[in-house]
Amino acid sequence: MTDSRSRFTVLWSFARPHRATLVITLLLGLFASAMELATPLVTKWVLDTLAVGGSITGPVTALLALLLVGAVISWRQWILLGTLAEDIVLDARRHMITRFLSAKVLPLLRRPTGELVTRVTSDSVLMREAASSSLVGLVNGSIVLVGTLVLMAVLDLVLFAATLAAVIIVAILFGLLMPAIAKAQEQAQGALADLGAGTEGTLRAIKTVKAAGAEERQRARLFDDAQRAREHGVRAVRREVVAWTIAWTGIQTAIIVILAVGAARVAAGDMEVSTLVAFLLYAFGLMGPITELSQNMTALQAGIAAAGRIREIDELESEPRSEIIGTEPVGGGITLENIRARYDPDADPALDGVSIEVPERGHVALVGPSGAGKTSVLSAVLGFLEPEGGTLWIGDASYESLSPAQVRGRIAYVEQETPVVPGTIGDNLRFVNPEASDAAVSRVLTELRLDELVEQLPEGLDTPLTDTSVSGGQRQRIAVARALLADPDILLLDEATAQVDGITEAAIHRAIRRQAERGTVLTIAHRLSTVVDAEEIIVMEHGQVSARGTHQELLETSELYRQLVAALVVPAG
Repeated sequence: MTDSRSRFTVLWSFARPHRATLVITLLLGLFASAMELATPLVTKWVLDTLAVGGSITGPVTALLALLLVGAVISWRQWILLGTLAEDIVLDARRHMITRFLSAKVLPLLRRPTGELVTRVTSDSVLMREAASSSLVGLVNGSIVLVGTLVLMAVLDLVLFAATLAAVIIVAILFGLLMPAIAKAQEQAQGALADLGAGTEGTLRAIKTVKAAGAEERQRARLFDDAQRAREHGVRAVRREVVAWTIAWTGIQTAIIVILAVGAARVAAGDMEVSTLVAFLLYAFGLMGPITELSQNMTALQAGIAAAGRIREIDELESEPRSEIIGTEPVGGGITLENIRARYDPDADPALDGVSIEVPERGHVALVGPSGAGKTSVLSAVLGFLEPEGGTLWIGDASYESLSPAQVRGRIAYVEQETPVVPGTIGDNLRFVNPEASDAAVSRVLTELRLDELVEQLPEGLDTPLTDTSVSGGQRQRIAVARALLADPDILLLDEATAQVDGITEAAIHRAIRRQAERGTVLTIAHRLSTVVDAEEIIVMEHGQVSARGTHQELLETSELYRQLVAALVVPAG
């Protein structure tokens, strides 16, 4: 119960800013309900007038007016509800996107990308009806139901008692089914998220899948996910249908009883025919609010289940706010003092007492076997991996006195996978520095041998860019160009030349040397040819600094460095 209440609180949090619109739609619904409730009474008026031989012009005019006004009010209400639903979905999506972008990186990366995408696309849609028309429909349906029962009691207490008994039985059975419907809805949405995550992962690795001849295995796996989503969806539908069938059967049974008992009472002279007709109209009218209530309750359960999944996004730990929390650092360079950090509380340290000093100007390189902690150093410098001990500095300011935005505002980063961002080549190049001039863009393109690529494209810099529209090496060069255009104080490169040819690698080396003359450069490379001209090379192993020095010094003092050099066939001279 507590969990359902907290989920409903999440659902209501998206509807709350639109309270005014909700109130207006509720009022319109009340007016429409009043028109609906008055119709059987006006019909009785028509029949009574006919029975005494009077003119029916007045009653018929009133009946037509009720129908026309009710239709106009209902039309306006549904327009408002449709707009409100889309506004709520927009708010929910903006909220989740904001949470994603403000979350700490490591907890975010632990979740499958496809599952997170499903939150923004599918789960937010399920909230559309629940947070708008379902809430209004529940209130309006309840008012119509109560109003109908009250007017039935006014018309005839005997028939009202039979009707009330049927409504109570339906309500009890429906209430018993609600938890099962909610559970089925949640399972169906969870299975759909698994399918989305599996599909996204398969498409991301499609080259590997095909190269391994694993299409059938992946197809079988995704088919299993799809089948599971279907099974949970069918289970939810069956439970919803049971609820609707109970509601429909209960009211139909009540109508049969009303017709039989009412006919007997009319025959006995205890009831007028016009009263029986009006009562039957109300009985038939009960199908509307009861069906509306049942459908809105199931939609609300789906929305509550979606709200629970959206609430999981709110549980992602956020980074500190981006505003300046201390003075800007004076000077440059990076200092790590005895840094200890791990990715999970129970995991071995990724960094174990690491101390590194990178000068304000110059090039420091990190080398070592896979898993040695090189990328973890960059993650710590960027604030993605939080140390459990030690201190990081930029210039004279410790990280504790700076916000993540202040730290990253001094840094440009080229990550190992070098992903592209949605947009054109120009958008990607200016992603870090949108104000970069055309001259600066042209200079960087020439430095990294990208000018010929851009000239060959029909739309030049305006060519849309995707992961598959350029090669891995071209993607790496675009990422390096993007970083250089930022003109950073600190440049971090993680395997920035892993996928480029020798000529391009030499061009990147020249760009790195120029950057090191005016700022800090910290690189990671498995190709030692990338780092042999660094002022200092730091050899890492098991999350610790194993050795440090120049290329020649390490060849003389570090066995691990000699092994790396020999394995990569880098000239020792």
